[in-house]
Formats: sequence, C-alpha cells, structure tokens
Amino acid sequence: MAYTAEIIGVGTEILLGNICNTDAQDVSQALSALGINVYFHTVVGDNPQRLRQAVEIARSRADIIITTGGLGPTYDDLTKQTLAEVFGKPLVFHEEEAKRIRRYFKERLNNMEMTDNNLQQAWLPEGCVVLENSCGTAPGCAFESGGKHVIMLPGPPRECRAMLKTGAIPYLAALSDSQLYTHNIHVFGMGESSVEARLRDLMMEMTNPTLAPYAKDGEVLLRLTAKARSQEEAEAMMAPALEKVRAVLGDYIYGIDTGSLENTVLSHLREQKKTVAVAESCTGGLLSKRLTDLPGSSAAFLGGVTAYATRTKVSVLGVSEDVLKNNPVASRAVAEAMARRARALFGADFGIGITGVAGPDPDEDGTAPGTVFVALSAGDKLFCREPLHFTDRARVREFAASTALDMLRRYLTGRPV
Repeated sequence: MAYTAEIIGVGTEILLGNICNTDAQDVSQALSALGINVYFHTVVGDNPQRLRQAVEIARSRADIIITTGGLGPTYDDLTKQTLAEVFGKPLVFHEEEAKRIRRYFKERLNNMEMTDNNLQQAWLPEGCVVLENSCGTAPGCAFESGGKHVIMLPGPPRECRAMLKTGAIPYLAALSDSQLYTHNIHVFGMGESSVEARLRDLMMEMTNPTLAPYAKDGEVLLRLTAKARSQEEAEAMMAPALEKVRAVLGDYIYGIDTGSLENTVLSHLREQKKTVAVAESCTGGLLSKRLTDLPGSSAAFLGGVTAYATRTKVSVLGVSEDVLKNNPVASRAVAEAMARRARALFGADFGIGITGVAGPDPDEDGTAPGTVFVALSAGDKLFCREPLHFTDRARVREFAASTALDMLRRYLTGRPV
C-alpha cells in the first residue's frame, strides 16, 4: 500500500516567525526514505479549536498524520488532548512515564524542582505505543484509529530528531514492505533548465525509478529514486537510468552521492597524495573555508592567502608589481600570477588564484561587478576560466569558489579543464 502523510507543526512561535520549522524538514526526509508520500505541511498555533480543524482536514486526506510540538507541561501544550478528542481516545495516566520524568529531573537536571504540571506529560491516548524521549521529558506516542495512523512528536528539534529515529521510523517501517532508495547525482557547470531540457524525455518516461532535478547554489542535484523491497532490488532498477544520465551529462557530473565539490576534490587529492594551496581576493577566504570545513583536509590543503587589497597581492603573496601595473586587478594575468605564487609559497602540487569584482559596484579599474577570473597552476601548465557573470555578491563568491574546485577536479580526473 502507498501511504500518504500530512505533517502538522503546532506552535504559535512558528506562525510568528520566531523559530524555523526544521521539524517538518526532518520528518519529511524520514518519510521520503520510507516510501511515504508527504502531500501537505500544515502549521497551526497553540489553539485547540484551530488545531482540531487542521486535524479533521488532515484525517480526510492523509493516511498518516504526524504532529510536532505541543506535548510539554504548560497550559498551551494541548496537542495530545486535542487529537485524543478527535479520534475518540481517552487519555490514560502512564505511571512508568511519570517515573521516567521524575528520574529525568533527578539525574539529568541535577535534582531541579519538578512542578506537578510536568506529570501532564504522562497522560497518553489509551492503547497507544509510547515513544520514549531520550532528550527531554515529553513522551511521544503513536496509534491507529479508523485506518488512520497518528504519531505525535515533541517540538524541540533535538528531541524530535531523536524520537523520529528511535520511535517513529521503526513504527512506520513496519507498515510497508518497501522503501525508497536514492542516489544523488551532482552536476556542476550546467544550469537547471539545461539539465532538465537534456533529460526531459527520460524523466517523463520514468515511473519507478524516478528522476528529479533540484537547483542548488551554483549547481544542480539530480535525485534518482527507486521504491523496492531491498537495496539490491533498488540498485538493479536504478543502474540503467544512472548509465543513461551519465551518457547525457558526461563530465558535468562531478560525483554520485559525494556530498559536495570540495569533498570530491579532497578525496581525489588524498588518493593521489597531492596538495593544493590557494590565493583568494574577491572570495575572501571562502574557498579555504569550504576545504577546511571537511575533516582530514590538512592531508591535502596546505594553506591560503586572502590577498584582498592590491598591495597585499604584492607584499604578502609576491605578485609582480609589473603584472599589476600592466593589467586590471580583475584579469587573467593577475589570477594566473596569484595561482603560481600560491603554489610556490606553500610548496604545493597545485595553486589556485581567484580575483574579481564581487560587487555591487565596479572596482577602481572600472571593471564591472561579477567579473571574476579563476586560475589553476599545475606543474608547467596554467589554466584560467572566467565564470558566468552574476550580479548578486554572495552568488559571485560562491560560484567562483565552486569553479576553482571544478577546475581542480577535472585536472585530477583527466578531463578538460
């Protein structure tokens, strides 16, 4: 059976914009992995009448209703009471949960005084499966009524994620004999519309597995998804589609399930026992940050210089004054000089130089915003790209750093840079 689900976030603070509803994202991702279709997200405030209306609507159009929030000890935590009324389930006091709550205050909260209202959390719908809260006091629960499955999870994200993993997912997995299995195909250097145009016929004809594009910052993610009873069965279903995508997109694909460009590049560098150093201007250290955000990066990344000011390119990085006199700061010649100097300064196998105008205004040479040059120094070879012009400062910087990573990725894998 193909189940459909609706997620209801409970909390006035979400409606007011005081917090972001990350619970819905976490739950949706978990349901997707289980092969459960999420058709609706609803958010409702701490109001029993409006919550009741939302639950009634959800019951009319979903097989599974999952709520987050409203399970705590305060007067406005009314999720359990409201859903119990809607589904005709009396609330029953669970002494074991009461003991756990008392123990939590004693052992985890250093004997903090426990007020009586905390025991409100031990009242749960009759006949429900209790979902233990390993990170807080409010237990969750799950039950079936009239062919509908209801799961209530706490609102604090840490508690919700933990209970989702240990309680809700096992409960839901038992409802179906199949799950969703996915491969993430990472694409750089081609826009979402171009990717979609090349793969449209393939995507339209596919039913299981399916293929869908998602735009990310400066790149495209293709998600290949199969619904199957086992990983082996899913892999057999996805393999032909994966080969077709590879045939169409070629070396624009930088990895399958690799996570990010920087992760891909560092993996290749470590495998080949090579090192890289960078010299950045308009990216302001962003490339260095992306590389060093990954554990183990010190094995391949030797260091970087953020030579933002023109004089710093000379005094710290060692770029020739003649190069800067005879060329705009944002130019191919300067990017190449920066790449060579970064490589020499750190004694690395590869050097990367990035210079440009992130905007929103032209630089002192009158160079237009969005003009960027990215250079790669590799042995006696020099490569330089001028990435696409963007007008948004953050996007210019992000795309420049990604271009640098893609150039190095291509060199390391023997592809045209």
